[in-house]
Amino acid sequence: MVLMTKHWSINYPMERNPDSNTVCSHFMYVIVPALGFWLTLMATPTQADCEGCLCPGDPCRLCPLPAVEGEPPKADEHAICTRIRARVPPTSAEPGSNEYFPSLDRSIAACVAEGGDVIRNRQRGKEFPSRFYCKPLVQIQAR
Repeated sequence: MVLMTKHWSINYPMERNPDSNTVCSHFMYVIVPALGFWLTLMATPTQADCEGCLCPGDPCRLCPLPAVEGEPPKADEHAICTRIRARVPPTSAEPGSNEYFPSLDRSIAACVAEGGDVIRNRQRGKEFPSRFYCKPLVQIQAR
């Protein structure tokens, strides 16, 4: 379709540029739901495929850092956990308080000094209520 302009005597074909707002809105109809679906999948905890030490049943025999006052030691507590309790007495301080952090620092240092690994717990639950745990050193058997 060729239109004449009022001020010019030259024929210019009329270009059909799509409105950028329309393109963006159609693009957003596809991207926003896809992104939302992906975020939902990433936020869903997978209980059936639990791997690592923070799984039900405490497969790594973790000990909480720092030890909580009034909580008895586990029956099958690892020797490293017993030595950490001997070096750093259990605390009754709430996590985040000023008294909590020095005890946490000393217990983390004791765990590392004993050869353990410190694990941060971001998904606290009934079985693992502490923020940090010490994973005892696993001895690898030579063949």
